[in-house]
Amino acid sequence: MENELQKTFLDTTNLPDIQTYFVNQAFEFQELMMRYSCAIREVRTKLEVLNDELSIHHKRNPIEFITSRIKRPISIVEKLQRYGEPVSVESVENALNDVAGVRVICSFIDDIYAVADMLLRQDDVTLIKKKDYIQNPKDNGYRSLHLIIEIPVFFSNQKKAMRVEVQIRTIAMDFWASVDHTLKYKQDVENPEEVSKELKECADIIAQTDARMLAIKNKIYSDSKHTETSEEKLRKLTIPLNSRTNHS
Repeated sequence: MENELQKTFLDTTNLPDIQTYFVNQAFEFQELMMRYSCAIREVRTKLEVLNDELSIHHKRNPIEFITSRIKRPISIVEKLQRYGEPVSVESVENALNDVAGVRVICSFIDDIYAVADMLLRQDDVTLIKKKDYIQNPKDNGYRSLHLIIEIPVFFSNQKKAMRVEVQIRTIAMDFWASVDHTLKYKQDVENPEEVSKELKECADIIAQTDARMLAIKNKIYSDSKHTETSEEKLRKLTIPLNSRTNHS
């Protein structure tokens, strides 16, 4: 990370002020990236604990997998410049909410909201901002639940409140977003409007598929609960009879 930071800032030859600041503040930037990395580990641990608990109580894991990333230094610089902010440690902490990112991939749509609710109920998690692109998709068809949260991270001599962006989506939503991201950076695309239209149609089809899969899951689990309830009623009837027989 230190080498990447150095290369990023020293490569901005047309921005001597950034070069000078980085040379003077290299350690502070490296320390900040370390803090974001620790914040990611804290959030991942919280999510993994929830997933383990739910696998016991509900006999399945709502979270398929978790990925994480720290925004690349060059992306941090570019975003600060777009926001009109100076390149500094203070600007990164105060102006950017997505330097540390955790992506949670769930099986079903209702799992997304269940996981988000359980995470936000924890008393050391503060919700800063929420954007529901599932209920309100982006114009291009993108769907996901975005949470900006703040958590305390304990270091050797201080406690720091760190912000992490958590994106929660289904496997199907993640597939679409990954393909869309890849194609977005493809150069010399013919008929880009037509491609965007087709991607939007695919996103809508995927959303319909997600909804159907959720309905199927609910039906299966509803039938299972009904069967289990019937068996329990039967056991309640037979146990007293057996007990009476044994006493006679």
